[in-house]
Amino acid sequence: MAASVFLVYCKRSRSIIIQKHAFCNIRNAVRKLSSTQLFIENFGDPASVIKLKETEVSSHLNSREVLVKMEMSPINPSDINLIEGTYFIQPPLPFILGNEGVGRVIKLGNEVKGLEIGDLVIPSDTAWGTWQSYKVTKDEDIIKLPKDIPVLSAATISVNPCTAYRILKDYVNLKPGDVVIQNGANSGVGVSVIQLAKEWKITTINIVRDRPDFEQLKDSLLAFGADIVISESVLRSSDMKKILDSLPKKPELALNCIGGNSATELIRCLSQKGTMVTYGGMSKKPIVAPTGALIFKEITLCGYWNTNWNRLHQTDIVRYEMLSDLCNLIKKSKFVPPPVEFFPLSDYKSAILKAITGFKGRKIVFKLD
Repeated sequence: MAASVFLVYCKRSRSIIIQKHAFCNIRNAVRKLSSTQLFIENFGDPASVIKLKETEVSSHLNSREVLVKMEMSPINPSDINLIEGTYFIQPPLPFILGNEGVGRVIKLGNEVKGLEIGDLVIPSDTAWGTWQSYKVTKDEDIIKLPKDIPVLSAATISVNPCTAYRILKDYVNLKPGDVVIQNGANSGVGVSVIQLAKEWKITTINIVRDRPDFEQLKDSLLAFGADIVISESVLRSSDMKKILDSLPKKPELALNCIGGNSATELIRCLSQKGTMVTYGGMSKKPIVAPTGALIFKEITLCGYWNTNWNRLHQTDIVRYEMLSDLCNLIKKSKFVPPPVEFFPLSDYKSAILKAITGFKGRKIVFKLD
């Protein structure tokens, strides 16, 4: 999808502007604020190593600094992995937690351009520290979003939707009528894939784990725009061939966030010269690719890491076109976040427990008042 013709990219402020905004030169004074922060001093079990503290945020800003009041911050699997010390990136300790979220600008340094008091902003990079009430940041480290999108959509736009967008766009030249198959279809990325594929007229085969409430989950994914929803047991059965034969073409793209046997079965479903993109490994098991699929079907196996893509394209227009596309779909109610459950930072123990519990059905989000 082409970016909105109203897109304006301001390189210095890294902002997405879809409507005209009058720049505000007012630099309001802000008193010292007490900020609640969730942090770790050691890697380990999230249930035991996370700590909460209150700290004072100075009202003094350098010329290119911005004071941001955080509003919503989700818990993603990468947050849990980082806390455990198993994520590829291990920041220096102690470390304020949170990779994704949205805040509102409440004060500006006197040389900040392209931002106004009240603007919604998201981090431009990971490990920004979104699990805190207030943060002073450099203007180059945040991205401005349109004010007229829901706060929850803004808070959850930079990880799952962007991952879905890139893995659908960057590996196979998909056209209307093409077929994509994915496991973990009820994940944040999976639901994002379903919605984008529906908008782009791409057929989706969506695999979820066997569970007691399968029919309820199936109905919810169909409501998001899924075409076919089946369980892992069906994927491994002879019925899978019947499903594939009923479609005008086989999947050219498979999206894997599980690994293990689930990934192997996705490979078997691919068309000649098909591609599987792996963006997660929830089973913690290796991918085993059948030799025949590699030699005779010439299957391609790729990996995608959203953090690295963002760093490689940090100031590229393609990133801002993607965010503009997503924001336009959000404004048209064609792209909505998955169901969520809100927690205050003070109840982080319950939030973390919910986030690491299987079959939770809802994304866990810190709501900061």
